Amino acid sequence: MIKFSIKRIQARARTKARKSEFIKSFLGICIAILLGLFAFCFVYLYLEASLKVSILLALIAIFITLWTNKALPIGVVSLLPIILFPSFGILDTKEATSNYANPIVFLFLGGFMIAAATEKIGLHRLIAKIFLSKFPKTPEGILYALGFASILLGAALSNSTVALLLLPVAMSISKDKVLKTRFLLALAFSASIGGITTPISSPPNLIYLGFLESINLPGISFTTWIFMMLPLVFIMLFAMVKILSIGLEKKELDLSFFEEVQMTKEHKRLLFFLASLLFLLLINSPIKPFYNGLGLNENLILLAFGLLMFVPKIGFLEWNDSKAIPYELIFLFGASFCIAMAFSQAELGGAFVKFFALFSELPFVFFAFIACVCAIIATSLLSTTALIAIILPIINVATASFLDDTYRMLSMLLLTICASFCFMIPISTPPNAIVFNQGGVRAVDMLKFGFLLSVVGILLLSLFGIWYWWLFL
Repeated sequence: MIKFSIKRIQARARTKARKSEFIKSFLGICIAILLGLFAFCFVYLYLEASLKVSILLALIAIFITLWTNKALPIGVVSLLPIILFPSFGILDTKEATSNYANPIVFLFLGGFMIAAATEKIGLHRLIAKIFLSKFPKTPEGILYALGFASILLGAALSNSTVALLLLPVAMSISKDKVLKTRFLLALAFSASIGGITTPISSPPNLIYLGFLESINLPGISFTTWIFMMLPLVFIMLFAMVKILSIGLEKKELDLSFFEEVQMTKEHKRLLFFLASLLFLLLINSPIKPFYNGLGLNENLILLAFGLLMFVPKIGFLEWNDSKAIPYELIFLFGASFCIAMAFSQAELGGAFVKFFALFSELPFVFFAFIACVCAIIATSLLSTTALIAIILPIINVATASFLDDTYRMLSMLLLTICASFCFMIPISTPPNAIVFNQGGVRAVDMLKFGFLLSVVGILLLSLFGIWYWWLFL
């Protein structure tokens, strides 16, 4: 009789939970559709944009809302462009689906395989022990440790690779939900900050330098770039730690379990593979004008090392371990590339030209500030790589009538760096998306702390652009 009553109570609880989940999902979908309709009416009726552009922006509003409120699984929302873009004539099916096989997707796939192997044998705890021994064993000390580790690795690796390699480390330091969230945000934010350290630290940097070369403007050497960026990197790191330390004064860390971690033969073998990977990525990276690199594709290098993790007697994974790979995150990046393609084909250039012409009479410091704000907003809709690839040609043409070559170079550099400083939305940067999906970081936490850090970034960029970077251009 007692067992029967317990089963009835448990059944009612499950039914109630399912009903609550359904209501939450239904309301989230309704809110997304309403915001999409509002975006369509605003763009079509008030801004007098074309029907195609209005529909595109309305769909993006729906996607962002669903990604944020999680009314539907992230993977499901990320696959919607394949259905909706062809249905509304924005992209055809072949164009839409091709973005989900973008070469960068395979970089993430290889990185996730290596991260899965790292976590399986517990190497992340050993790495965490080494890093933690160099800094105070306090929440603020851990934030600095993750930040410096990200920036150090970011000098040679892309920000997404850094986030993938350090993700298991950040997740293993504490089981406290608040601390774990802060450490994961520190990893995401510092990986993006470290992504501006050198020209090879993130794809937007390379896109910017390549674009300067294509329009016959003087480039920026590898060494000069580092001198320009290092002061900003360390100031942003300091600001990030102070922001993420808010409310952690009374939090205590229990790091005693790291003391028992000892190096094994498996650890040594995987460390050898990781060191080989880092070395290969380093010598493969060009340092122009001194060294052209090996010319190998970084995406394929990381995928090859990821697949090596499955080779018997050499690697550490079995096929069942592949279930830990977050394929929904891969779909998320596919959706981001799909949106970028839709933007590039939507003929939005005219709108940008008219917009920036409105500020042609302003002092450059105010123009720089407005441009940075626009970049932050735009990065909330597109990935950093997609944004820079789309907007640099637009900015070059839109500002040619009122800015000389030096100021145009400076404007485009500000936008390139600012694109890496959008810390608020999961889709904005690869590190954000990685910790949001893998670490279970709430969108509201990323928005709250990311907004503060983004504001600091905009202010610092405006000042650096006028009173420091100007000296190097």
